[in-house]
This record gives sequence, structure tokens and C-alpha cells, in this order.
Amino acid sequence: MRLLPVGTFILAAACQSGLLPLDDLGFSARTVLSLLAACVVFVTVFMVLRNAEAVAHRVGEPYGTLVLTLAVTAIEASVIISMMLHGENNPTLARESVFSTVMIVCTGVVGVCLTFGGWRHLHQDIMRQGTSSYLGVMIALTVLTLVLPNFTLTTSPGTFSPMQLAFVSTLSLLLYGAFVFAQTVRYRGDFIGELDPRPDNAPETPAEALAPNIVLLVLGLTGIVLLTELIAGSIEDGLAALQVAQSDAIVGAFIATLVLMPEAVSAIRSALRNDLQRSLNVALGSACATIGLTIPAVSAASLITGRGLTLGLGSGDTVLLLLALAISVISFGTGRTTVLTGLVHLVVFVAYLFLIIVP
Repeated sequence: MRLLPVGTFILAAACQSGLLPLDDLGFSARTVLSLLAACVVFVTVFMVLRNAEAVAHRVGEPYGTLVLTLAVTAIEASVIISMMLHGENNPTLARESVFSTVMIVCTGVVGVCLTFGGWRHLHQDIMRQGTSSYLGVMIALTVLTLVLPNFTLTTSPGTFSPMQLAFVSTLSLLLYGAFVFAQTVRYRGDFIGELDPRPDNAPETPAEALAPNIVLLVLGLTGIVLLTELIAGSIEDGLAALQVAQSDAIVGAFIATLVLMPEAVSAIRSALRNDLQRSLNVALGSACATIGLTIPAVSAASLITGRGLTLGLGSGDTVLLLLALAISVISFGTGRTTVLTGLVHLVVFVAYLFLIIVP
């Protein structure tokens, strides 16, 4: 099982290189292969999580959280860009994937963490300053990238002009870079909970012992990226054949769910052992990184290739996004959470899932 990421990488490389002639297979055969690939990806995600946590334990907090966050963000950005450049242009896929990531994190993952953690420990404390920093960055980035395009005048609603897209992408990168500097250097103490996985006096893992974890982490992430593109493409084709409404929203939610799985598991584990601050660092950090890094990467691909990009959300999704952000500000404002706090987030998450199926 330890070498499963290597097998996943080999399988993905075979699919991408043409050694497995997917285009020559029938629809049913491709569907079966996609299901098998999904199972492989699901198991590989947990193997990748183990290697990422080993690296995180070596470097300590909050750097360890960044390892997992940046790894997952690299997966999502790569999958979205590869699907954008494959076949016909899909201008709304990036928007749906990023929106799904924010909703799944802020309502689903956070809701489960708060509910399970509150059930086991009655109530849990957090570092208010650090959590407020996450939310401030997230609110600024989401409004600039997912809401503002609906109100600009240069182009049609929901889109940016090339100059506007480059400007907003640069702002996103600068803001996220400033946040990472604050988290890891300037205000590091605001983001470290009571249960830092590696105390200052803990022995460090030798760099030689860490090398296999890094290699398996990279191979596993690369394999997941390539196989996720295959799976998502099959889902997209199947939904189009069935003439399902909101197909982009379903594909975006699938991509977000699959790539967020390692972070979701890590966040829930931290909440259960009463380290809610690390849980929030992992969960909210993924949402901030998704907007701060994925949007600029996708925007760069759009500007270079000339493929259109629609970022502005519809009215219903905008309401859900603002509701999720508002309850997050309220939930973490007191510095203490309970089961009820988690249930509020889960209610909004269920509404988000229902409106994907019944828009």
C-alpha cells in the first residue's frame, strides 16, 4: 500500500500517453474504467495524506499546514487548466470549481469539524486573530473574483476584460503572498494552536528519512491530477449525453470534493483530538489558497490561450456564498465553538447540495 502512489502515477501516465487507448473504447467501457480510476484515486488520496502529514510533522506548524494546502491547490489548478485546454472551451468550469471549494470548506468541512469536535469535547477554543485573518483574506478574494465581475462595465456581466483579469489576478497573488508571510513569519503565533504536532524540543526527522515521503507525495499528486482529469471528463461527457442541467456545477463540485479529501480528513482528525485551530488552518487555508492561487493560474492560462473565462456567480450562488462567509464570521467571532455552531454550517451545506440538484 505504501507504493500505491507509484502505481497510480504509472496508470495515469499510461492513460495519458495512449498506451491505454481510451478513445477507442465504447461509452460503457470508459465508464467502467472511470469508476476503477475513481477507486484508485480515492485510496491514493489517503496514501498522499500520510506522506504529506509526515512532511508536515518534520517542518512543524504552520509550515506543515502549508505543505498540504499547496499540494491540494496544485492538484485543483492543474485539473482545471488541463480540462480547459482539452476539447471545447468551458468558460465556467473554473468558477464552479472555486465556488464549490469555498462552499465545501466553509460549510461542509468546517461544519463537520465543529459538530464532531463539539460533540466530543463540549466546546472548543480557537485563536480569534488568526481565524479572523483567514476570513478577511477569503472575503476579499471571493468578492473580487466571484462577485465583482457581475458589476463591471467594460465587458458583459460575469466576465473581466484582459486588463481587469490580469489586475485582479495580481491583487490575489499579492494578498495571498502577504497572508502567507504573516502566517509563517510575522504573526506566526496567531495561527498555532495548543497542540502543535512538533513541539520545539521534539526530535527532528532526518532529511534522508523524509526524502521517500516527498517523492511519494509528488508522484501521488501527479497521478491524482492526471486520473482526475480522466474521471471528470467522463462525467462531463455522461452528463452532456443525459442532458443534465447544471453539469458544470456538478463537475466542479466533484473536482473540489476529490481534491479536498486529504485536507478534509486531516481537518476532521485534528478537530476530534481537540486541536480545532489546526483543523481550521487546514480547512480555511485550502479555501484561501484555492482563490489566491488557482484563479491567477487559470487566468494566466486564459490570457495566454485566448479562451474565455466566466468568473461571476449567478444570483443564487452569490447569496449562498455571502451567507457562508457571514456565518463564518459570526461563528468564529467569540473564539469558542459548540455543536450548534457546526449545525448552522451544515444546514447551509445541505442547501448548497440540494440547489445543485434542483437549481
